[in-house]
Amino acid sequence: MKTLLPEGWPRPSGYSNGIMAEGRMVFVAGQIGWIFDAQTGDMVFEAEDFLGQLRQTLENTLAVLAEAGAGPEHITRMTWYVTDREEYLANLSGMGAVWRELMGKNYPAMACVAVSGLMEPKARVEIETTAVLPTN
Repeated sequence: MKTLLPEGWPRPSGYSNGIMAEGRMVFVAGQIGWIFDAQTGDMVFEAEDFLGQLRQTLENTLAVLAEAGAGPEHITRMTWYVTDREEYLANLSGMGAVWRELMGKNYPAMACVAVSGLMEPKARVEIETTAVLPTN
């Protein structure tokens, strides 16, 4: 993969403007911060707060990627949907800590969109992901 940064542009903080990659593509559907409760057979939220849900959302994303033999280093693109812009902005520092812990120093091309709601009413964040694994 190659990070794309036009000449004269400052390096964005926490993401990349563009990524060029060649290989096998993995598409991860929008993930949210819930887990499977084996006792009830239902998907449930352990966390109601933004950072707790973000952590679980990223863990869920990484679990799907692992099924393809991929990890955070293979992520090329993410689109985040958040239900509260102010809550997102108020948690930037905490998000950075969660990101570094789970994703390391990988900074895919990203977009973040504030939405009025998600399909699962308790969800505070949903993330779609694309990854590219080398073909060799």
